[in-house]
Amino acid sequence: MDTDRFLTGKVALVTGGTRGIGRAIASALLGQGAAVALCGRTEEGVQLAVESLREETGGQVEGRAADVSCWDDVEALYDFLDRTFGVLDILVNNAGIGVFRSVEELTPQEWRRVLGVNLTGAFYCSRLALPRFRARGGGFVVNIGSLAGKNPFAGGAAYNASKFGLNGFSEAMMLDHRYDRVRVSTILPGSVATEFGSGGGEDWKIAPEDVAEIVLAVLRMPERTLVSRVEVRPSRPQK
Repeated sequence: MDTDRFLTGKVALVTGGTRGIGRAIASALLGQGAAVALCGRTEEGVQLAVESLREETGGQVEGRAADVSCWDDVEALYDFLDRTFGVLDILVNNAGIGVFRSVEELTPQEWRRVLGVNLTGAFYCSRLALPRFRARGGGFVVNIGSLAGKNPFAGGAAYNASKFGLNGFSEAMMLDHRYDRVRVSTILPGSVATEFGSGGGEDWKIAPEDVAEIVLAVLRMPERTLVSRVEVRPSRPQK
């Protein structure tokens, strides 16, 4: 039994928290005593995740379906958070999608969708988190980026643009709000064994739980110290 539970009394919101990296992060936060709100694309998926996380951790977790690229959905998500928990201490912007085509093949709708979820969604959720952090005397934003945010690849125009943009957004938000006692960290994983990528599940890939452990490590840092960016790679990738 972990007797530390250093997040007891804290409330966290995890976007894209129903599966993969987001679910692993939600589970890790619950295991450290935080109450967790999560969102996903469907109400059915959210409720399945909430029920399984409650059974797995015994923690306090609630959820609501939301499309983070839609301002009205994000406002409704925060209204739900306020009614359910009343406060917010930690935001994990994890929701993300990928469409991988050449620029010529990529449709305007696909471009808008990828940028909307991966980048605009992080802005919307952060924008509404900040006044709630102010009411608590500070807070923490953890953005789940990607090594694709510094390493472009063929077919990745929309995804690369969204993740490069997330890095810039994260750094600027940190500079804007560091003296409001808001810390902002970005985690850039490489290949993770999730349903997101093709051929998920290979044992050479990073496990979602590994990313969750890094989130906990970042949150554990003393308030005087900020880990602003973490790059994470498989230690033995396929040759």
